[in-house]
Amino acid sequence: MDSLGLERIARERLPALLRTCPKAELHIHIEGSLEPEMIFALARRNGITLPYPNIDAVRAAYAFTDLQSFLDIYYAGAAVLKTERDFFDLAWAYLERAAADNVVHSEIFFDPQTHTERGVPIGAVILGLAHACRRAHAEWGLSAKLILCFLRHLSEDAALATLEAALPWREHFIGVGLDSSERGHPPEKFARVFERARALGLHVVAHAGEEGPPAYIESALDILEVERIDHGVRCLESPGLVQRLARERMPLTVCPLSNIKLRVFDKLADHNLPALLAAGLCATVNSDDPAYFGGYLNDNLVQTFAALPALGARDAYTLARNSFEASFAPDADKARWIAALDAHFIQATQAL
Repeated sequence: MDSLGLERIARERLPALLRTCPKAELHIHIEGSLEPEMIFALARRNGITLPYPNIDAVRAAYAFTDLQSFLDIYYAGAAVLKTERDFFDLAWAYLERAAADNVVHSEIFFDPQTHTERGVPIGAVILGLAHACRRAHAEWGLSAKLILCFLRHLSEDAALATLEAALPWREHFIGVGLDSSERGHPPEKFARVFERARALGLHVVAHAGEEGPPAYIESALDILEVERIDHGVRCLESPGLVQRLARERMPLTVCPLSNIKLRVFDKLADHNLPALLAAGLCATVNSDDPAYFGGYLNDNLVQTFAALPALGARDAYTLARNSFEASFAPDADKARWIAALDAHFIQATQAL
């Protein structure tokens, strides 16, 4: 795309370009897409009494000071999810929004331990989510895959048990990840379960370098042998690590609105996404927990570009292309999506 003159695309045209270009989302927690309206609908369906009188009260509670303060509300909201139908409805609502944002491929995190600890069968979780993914592909051609995540504030033994319990439904998920509270729970705590996952042929990813230090990123790479780093924004604190990430073309699934909501950065104008791109890193933009953090993928892109004047059309193209390259999709699908992305930007430059 170097010869297309993307720098000639004016900033006022960027929001439309960001919204309409094809893209992949690689860091979305399906439980974090549970909107307050659905929380109340599922609570009524399942006979659950909520600690909030109405939807406005739920939204008012979304004033987080750090990751843990968010997780407290996140787990409380997830308590309304009980049945396979509930998990289908949850995923379908997200996938409808993703399709509207021109997401053509999504790799969706889910946290079975959040539900099995409440007595929900793991099969109900996986089958409900997988049904929605199949239907989205059949109806819209949207590719959607599942990644099973372990809660890092729980033990590795619990993670190992969760992985083994999920194996009867192995065909429905493509990888494993590591999420929840980062502080005090380094990646090496989960070395054995990630070794087991790799032996099963599963892809492996892990949250690191959001609240945790750059050393957590290094541990995720060296001990867990991950293929992507989720978040990773603190890598810039270690120049040697930045050089390694660039050299290895290690993807970072960055979530700007989440970073602001959880006080990783004070405001969006302070975000280090331009520096990550300038360092040659394979950064992508994602929504993380959009129901709680103020927006889905297009919201993250449009608001971030509006707040950071250093970002231009070339960065928009790079981020979208990175999202496809960093995905676990087959090479043929990646090539097809990148060709569509190229055509989209070519059309934008020809319209000048």
